[in-house]
Amino acid sequence: MRTPFLAAGLAALFVAALTPGLASGGIGKLEQDSASARDQVERVAGQLNQGRDDYQAVSDRAEATAAREERMSRLVADGAERSAALEQRVAVSRAGLERSRERLVRARRILSKRLVAIYMSGTPELSGLVLEASDYADLASRDAYLEAVSDADTRLASRVSQVRSEFEDEVVRFDRLKAEADAHLAALSAARAGISSARSAAEGTAARLASENSGREAEIEQLKSSIAEWEKEIRKREAASAAEAEQEVAQALGGPFAIPTYIVMCESGGNYAALNPSSGAGGAYQILPSTWETYGGEGLPNEASKAEQDRIAGLIYADSGTSPWVCG
Repeated sequence: MRTPFLAAGLAALFVAALTPGLASGGIGKLEQDSASARDQVERVAGQLNQGRDDYQAVSDRAEATAAREERMSRLVADGAERSAALEQRVAVSRAGLERSRERLVRARRILSKRLVAIYMSGTPELSGLVLEASDYADLASRDAYLEAVSDADTRLASRVSQVRSEFEDEVVRFDRLKAEADAHLAALSAARAGISSARSAAEGTAARLASENSGREAEIEQLKSSIAEWEKEIRKREAASAAEAEQEVAQALGGPFAIPTYIVMCESGGNYAALNPSSGAGGAYQILPSTWETYGGEGLPNEASKAEQDRIAGLIYADSGTSPWVCG
């Protein structure tokens, strides 16, 4: 039966008054820590997202730099190959120039001997050729011979000088090309070294960012684990606090009772002798006589002892929960 006075409201007010006092012994601190940890998770997650963006940008830069380094390495290899080829051509040209110089020395030696011979024997004069010639044909032959000898000496000296000049020009040209190739190769090597340094720096930055991101992920997981533990502890303490509050309320209202106090207060106000004339339900738990008998009760519920009413109400509650009661 339901009592006209506000027993249920009284029980609720009792629970509300007692629970904060019971919960204040650590739940508030746990909730504060949990909220702070959630804020920390959000902050670290923001840092992690930014770190991932930075890592991706640095990784892309490292890949692009590595590609440039590879292209530069190919250019350096080509430059080295070209420099080696030029060096070989310079060597060949120098060898040819040396041979030309040797030929020039030999030619000058021969020419010198001829000049000495001419000096020692004298240069044939035209009058001598005319007097010594037996006929006109002999005279013409002697003159042609002398002219041929003179022309050959002149051509020999001129050709030797020309060859020497050509080889010297070629050596100078190849030396210049070799110097240009070496300078270009040095510039390429310096550029490759700079690119390699930039790639190493980018890879180092990427590794550092990856390590920082891993640390942030671990920190987030640790915070989440702590939050889960704190929430579990909060629920545990809240449940314990509610149970303690329920017990104190029940004791203050005549309990403890076998079912929630608010139902007892609503049904009977905690009066173990209460009786509902219309239904016959009686006792603090307003148990119907038929139900009372079903669970082994003797006599009427409202006439039984507190312990017996608590026992049978506990059995009913264990089987059906709060559903058998109107206030449940």
